[in-house]
Amino acid sequence: MNKEHQLIKGFSKQSKAAKLEWVANTYSQNPDAVVADMKGFWHKDEKLQKVLDGFSENTISNYMMPYGIAPNFIINDKIYAVPMVIEESSVVAAAASAAKYWSGKGGFHAEVLGTKKVGQVHFSWNGNAELLKANFKKIKTVLHADTEHLTHNMRKRGGGILEIELLDFTEVEADYYQIRATFETCDSMGANFINSVLETFGQTLKNYATENFEGEAKDLTIIMAILSNYTPECVVRAWVECPVADFNINGKDNAAFAEKFEKAVKIARLDPYRATTHNKGIFNGIDAVVLATANDFRAIEASGHAYAARDGQYRSLSQCEIKDGVFKFWLDIPLAVGTVGGLTSLHPLAKRTLEILGNPSAEELMQVIAVVGLAQNFAALRSLVTTGIQKGHMKMHLQNILNHLEVTDSEATQTVEYFEDKPISFTAVRTYINTIRTTLV
Repeated sequence: MNKEHQLIKGFSKQSKAAKLEWVANTYSQNPDAVVADMKGFWHKDEKLQKVLDGFSENTISNYMMPYGIAPNFIINDKIYAVPMVIEESSVVAAAASAAKYWSGKGGFHAEVLGTKKVGQVHFSWNGNAELLKANFKKIKTVLHADTEHLTHNMRKRGGGILEIELLDFTEVEADYYQIRATFETCDSMGANFINSVLETFGQTLKNYATENFEGEAKDLTIIMAILSNYTPECVVRAWVECPVADFNINGKDNAAFAEKFEKAVKIARLDPYRATTHNKGIFNGIDAVVLATANDFRAIEASGHAYAARDGQYRSLSQCEIKDGVFKFWLDIPLAVGTVGGLTSLHPLAKRTLEILGNPSAEELMQVIAVVGLAQNFAALRSLVTTGIQKGHMKMHLQNILNHLEVTDSEATQTVEYFEDKPISFTAVRTYINTIRTTLV
């Protein structure tokens, strides 16, 4: 432990400025520069900054991320320009390139296969198992009744509690049972709604045991009540298809390209090492749209990775087949997202994102997000089986290298022209810039 650094009490109660001053003075040799940099990203609109600060805790600044647009997506015969928030070079360009490629082949197709979300009450019961199971039908009635005040508005919109079941896990963990419930939350992601219902379930179960199980109520302990981010019944499918004869790249042999592409996807279905990178590429697209709409990309990634391993082995989320002369490439993925409530209603850019997308329902947004994930995957695989991934990626990354080297506009122009037909690396760019500067001297 660095003896110069002291533990601090009451940090959360300090003002934002005081927090920043403490961090700068404690952890930087140039505290004035740290304070200036951090304050430089405070929003000039104090009211808006207060909203942003409310999204998290102990905030001392805002963290900038690029907000880009991938145009020309045709999804179910509707044209979209899709906002994407991501810092990785070439992702937005790749998505836009894939959108353009498929716009001349009927575009993308998508459908929602289900919208059920899951919640769980985990509890221990070391009493009479048959007594618990025999009473569960009555318990379900009470669970519905005790949560009526929470579910009323959601039911008016067509949602609410769908199913409640009792699961017995005592064969694998002593005394462990679970109430598993499924929910429909319409256009909201529904986390707060589901968790409120589940916590009430837990209290109701405890009360029921006290009132009906006489001395055995002591045998019931509520461990926790929480939604599950694994939503295998809240799934969307996105796909593209065209005759192999039309599936071409740079005028190369169509059938050979299609077969190579199909083999690349099959490899990712078979090999977890390849599948991990393959799926990361899918989430490059998915996360970028999820962030732009202020949805929870961490929950969506967790669910997607669990879904990829649902048969016991981690596999690619996308699949491909060539059948009867037709190439088909598709993706099934769980996506629990919302278009109302939460940060989607508070973050000003999330509002604009939804406006740009035409104020979609949650189901339409699921389709858009899945399509962008598939488009990103297509673009990556197309590069991998043809020119390789680095040529396009490093070309997009060149601007970051130039910014790092603090080049002038003239030097940047010369460098871009010089590397138009040459491999790009940080060392090669730096060497070329030094050559320019040496020549000028």
